[in-house]
Amino acid sequence: MPSSQPVVFAQGLEKRFGETRALRGLDLALEQGQILGVLGPNGAGKTTAVRILTTLALPDAGTAQVAGFDVVQHPQEVRLRIGVTGQYAAVDELLTGRENLEMIGQLARLSKSDAATRATELLERLDLVDAADRVSKGYSGGMRRRLDLAASLMARPPIIFLDEPTTGLDPRSRMQMWELIEDLVHSGASILLTTQYLEEADRLADDIVIIDHGLAIARGTADELKEQAGGQRLEVVLTHPEHLERASTIVQGFGEGEVQLDPRRSRLMTPVSATDGLLAQVVLALDGEGIAVTDLGVRKPTLDDVFLQLTGRELSLEESTETDVVDVKELSTV
Repeated sequence: MPSSQPVVFAQGLEKRFGETRALRGLDLALEQGQILGVLGPNGAGKTTAVRILTTLALPDAGTAQVAGFDVVQHPQEVRLRIGVTGQYAAVDELLTGRENLEMIGQLARLSKSDAATRATELLERLDLVDAADRVSKGYSGGMRRRLDLAASLMARPPIIFLDEPTTGLDPRSRMQMWELIEDLVHSGASILLTTQYLEEADRLADDIVIIDHGLAIARGTADELKEQAGGQRLEVVLTHPEHLERASTIVQGFGEGEVQLDPRRSRLMTPVSATDGLLAQVVLALDGEGIAVTDLGVRKPTLDDVFLQLTGRELSLEESTETDVVDVKELSTV
């Protein structure tokens, strides 16, 4: 396959589950040796897209290729070239960590000795040596996630799908997982990473696709996406939320665009350019109207600002409304 061709390419993917449209014409492209971050809230269609790309579900419309092979017409060829880590660790709780990996290795057609050697290598790389011969049922969440990742790497796949790999992990385990993902890319892997964590996409992804309700609503590098939210932003947090409307009228006079209100956090934001003496002026203006301020500042836009601008709501405040489901009948035909 020519190196200039994306290793994962999808165009116009659509998928329905009854009345629910999980995907509405999604386009994706992962370049060789890079990380593509697919960012979106629960229920956006991220897992459905991964299931189609990894041959676990069939699209209703659109096309997708992985490593140059059509996922519908040549699923076996695709499976030989990918590793998959789902949202939930898929390990056999009755086996030890080592036994889990050796079993996966032999299922991937490694010889018994090669599977044992590869298992030992991955246990060392993923800091699981001390727990290698313990039954995995007793593993912590972070250990189970690392073991699941190790299983997906047993056959040394050049293309790896990570579906929200750090969900439920504590901050330390999350940082360890980030470092592992970066190491995989440095070793030559190409990774499609789905996430709902803004800082995760910001740190890891070479390119980002933001999806909402099954459709890509923005794409680009983290810096390119942040530019869409404008330059610097004035952010004011009020002591009393009932003052939001009055404060908005006052702050409007200092900004260069629409004032966005966040009642849940008693916060309002607006784009600004000239910042010299700005904060003092804002405080004096609000104080003159008897409006108390808890915090204020000028900051650069974030990916959350991009999502807020595009959808009118914050990604970090999205509630769990996952609509991705498994169609058992469909799986039997894949």
